[in-house]
Amino acid sequence: MLDQLRAHIEKIVPLDDQEFELMTAFFTYKKFKKHQFLTQEGEPVTYNYFVVKGLLKLVYTDDTGKEHIVAFAMEDWWETDFPAFYQQTKATMSLLAVEDTEVLCISLQDYKKLCAALPKIEHFFLEKAYMGFIAAQQRIISTMTTGIKERYEQLLQKYPSLIQRVPKTLLAAYLGVSRETLSRLSL
Repeated sequence: MLDQLRAHIEKIVPLDDQEFELMTAFFTYKKFKKHQFLTQEGEPVTYNYFVVKGLLKLVYTDDTGKEHIVAFAMEDWWETDFPAFYQQTKATMSLLAVEDTEVLCISLQDYKKLCAALPKIEHFFLEKAYMGFIAAQQRIISTMTTGIKERYEQLLQKYPSLIQRVPKTLLAAYLGVSRETLSRLSL
C-alpha cells in the first residue's frame, strides 16, 4: 500500500528511498467498513485520506435533510472536507465508505511537518490542489451549461469504472436528479 502511494506521488515528483522512508512516517493506515463514517458533519476533521482500496463519498446534507453528493473518491484519490481540514473547523460535510475501504491518512500537523521536511511533497500537494480546482470548476460549469443527459454522458466517459461501482441512487444524488430521471437516461 505504501508502494501505491509512492507510485502516485512519483507521477508528479520523484522520490529517492530515503525521502520515501521519511515520508511514510507521517501516514497512518486505516480500514473502514461499507457505510462507516470517516468524518461526520459537525465533528472535527482529523485527516486527509488517500484511498488505497475502496470507494468514498463526500456528502453535504441540506436543511431539509436531502443529501447532495459533492464527490466520490476511489483508488489513488485524495478526499476530506478540505475547508474544515485546512481551517481546523468542524465538518460541514460527511465522508463515508461506499465500499469496504483502506486509506492512508495524514493529519494537518503531519502534513505541515512533511511539507517542511520535503518541499517536493509540498509541490506535489500543490499540483494535486490545482487539478482538484480545475475539476471542480469544470463540474460547476458543466452543471450550469449542460443538461442532465450530457452530464451523465460526461461522467460515463470520464469515470467509466465509477459507474460500475456506484448504485444509481448515489449517481443521481451526485448529478442532482432523481433516481427515476437517471434510470430514464441510462436505458
